[in-house]
Amino acid sequence: MGIFLNRGNEEFDSVIHSQIYVDKTDILHFFNEVINTEQRYVCVSRPRRFGKSITANTIAAYFEKGCDSRPLFQGRKISEYEIGIAI
Repeated sequence: MGIFLNRGNEEFDSVIHSQIYVDKTDILHFFNEVINTEQRYVCVSRPRRFGKSITANTIAAYFEKGCDSRPLFQGRKISEYEIGIAI
C-alpha cells in the first residue's frame, strides 16, 4: 500500500498562473525514475525563499489521487517525457 499526499492541486494551480512562475517540473521525472528504488527518499533542501513550498505543491499536485491534475501539467517540461502523469 502506498502513501499519498492529499493536498489537492489548488495551490499549484494558482502558482502556475502567476507572472513569475518558472517551470521546474523536470524534478518529477527524477521522482518517477527513483520511486520504486532505494533512492526514493528525496530531501528537497534549499535556502530560505528559494522555492521549497512551490516544489512541494508541484509534487503534491502531480501525485494527488483525489483530482485530475493532467491539464495543469500539459505544456510543462514533465509532459515531454513518455511516462506522463503518474496516476
